[in-house]
Amino acid sequence: MIDSGFLPVMEHFYTLQGEGHHSGRAAYFIRLAGCDVGCVWCDVKESWEAHPHQYMSIAQILDSIRQTPTDFIVITGGEPTMHNLAPLCLALHERGYEIALETAGVHPLKGEIDWYCFSPKKFKAPLEEAYLLANELKVVIAHPSDFDWAEQHAAKVGTSCKLYLQTEWEKQDRFLPLIIDYIKRNKKWKISLQTHKYMQIP
Repeated sequence: MIDSGFLPVMEHFYTLQGEGHHSGRAAYFIRLAGCDVGCVWCDVKESWEAHPHQYMSIAQILDSIRQTPTDFIVITGGEPTMHNLAPLCLALHERGYEIALETAGVHPLKGEIDWYCFSPKKFKAPLEEAYLLANELKVVIAHPSDFDWAEQHAAKVGTSCKLYLQTEWEKQDRFLPLIIDYIKRNKKWKISLQTHKYMQIP
């Protein structure tokens, strides 16, 4: 039974996952509005506030997804854990979709997912829960001190968690060479590139 609840959906579309472990994979993105983290370099600041016209029912979301051949859903934001995702996740799983979540880990997860991408931010401390749930740790590098900060988080996730460093897009000319050199010296890390921006796709 589909829950009658609504979620504030800023945008939703079928594309390719551009970054992290699932980079290059076809995915249906559900970007939820609302964020209380407030990263200064966020490239979707328009997602920070939820507006009445953005609310969609789970039935409406599912109907849009069914128009595509996707088998993989990415729930992102904003900060999606601000919302109760349980009814949506249940409806998606009932229909055989695999679900990935992109979060800063600052709120308890409400809902069952298959892949937890944890991207901690300095602007709001994550919960301990995030380290336990993380399948993927993705740290954005925007300052030289971020390498040490990334290591602090890497020391707290599970041994099976995938580790990624990703340059802040506007500073990639400066930090991409540094990330490459760092990973060559610290081989537990991999690089994450925002390939969707290189390819100019949503």
